[in-house]
Amino acid sequence: MRVAMFSAKPYDRRSFEERNAPHGHEITYLEPRLSAQTAALAHGFPAVCLFVNDEADAPVIARLAQGGVRLIALRCAGFNNVDLAAAERHGITVARVPAYSPHAVAEFTVGLMLSLVRHIHRAYQRTRDNNFALDGLLGFDLHGKTVGVVGTGRIGAIVARILRAGFGCHVLASDPCPDETLASLGVRYAAPEEAIAASDIVTLHCPLTPGTHHLLDAAAFARMRRGALVVNTSRGALLDSEAAIEALKSGRLGGLAIDVYEQEADLFFEDLSNEIIQDDVLQRLMMFPNVLVTGHQAFFTREALENIADTTLANITAFARGAALENAVTVAGTRG
Repeated sequence: MRVAMFSAKPYDRRSFEERNAPHGHEITYLEPRLSAQTAALAHGFPAVCLFVNDEADAPVIARLAQGGVRLIALRCAGFNNVDLAAAERHGITVARVPAYSPHAVAEFTVGLMLSLVRHIHRAYQRTRDNNFALDGLLGFDLHGKTVGVVGTGRIGAIVARILRAGFGCHVLASDPCPDETLASLGVRYAAPEEAIAASDIVTLHCPLTPGTHHLLDAAAFARMRRGALVVNTSRGALLDSEAAIEALKSGRLGGLAIDVYEQEADLFFEDLSNEIIQDDVLQRLMMFPNVLVTGHQAFFTREALENIADTTLANITAFARGAALENAVTVAGTRG
């Protein structure tokens, strides 16, 4: 099948070319991300392959359908950037990669947490300037602290296990579908409001839905323990960045580590080192010494890239053969 891959990076090309031989798909790698302005590039392709910051809203999907697209193959787990109802109206199938390497994201989350708690990012910059003083780098033990894990799907559950079994943290979890296996480790489930308010550190691992949009807003920050830390490797819009800035300024929020950002689409995955960033909110966030920002790299391991390629290619092959797609995403499947 002919596939137009948007937002294609050199590592995407390498991983897909290495794994495509058994499938034999004809993949055209396109650097631009999908948008209303670039949708015409997919004309004549029966399938497009998209990533997290590609735009597949209703107008874009209409243009894809006019150009002959019948499959949107997401090479990611999230699908909030796709208008599923519009896709169904136009007869376009949507498939995703539900789990490529939950360990990659979970381990990176804990790495961010440790960096924030022990000021490793600041220490690294200091020592490069031959400053070996310890003033301002005082951290605290993770052992015995309470961590709120909001969302205990594949990634959140691994984070909870690492923190509970590996570090001896008290873990307060929140999820509409509790993972019963975590209870045997001493993980306690609570309402999200309690988990957020009672924790020394809050880490987010839930999907972006209308109910979780700006889950951490000004009211949530006001309920937190003073000086609590927040880590977000899930979806940028789970956190209200402007409210976070005010909480950081007041000292209510003691530190923030984010690998995702609500307005990241025009920024992340690009080298903008020679440009003036126009996003004032992100620039303000990065001025805080107790804020750590990474560019959506939590997923970025060899194992994850291989799994992403394998599952995406298998989804495309199944569609081309008219077989059932176990990784299909539908409007009905997202309800309840």
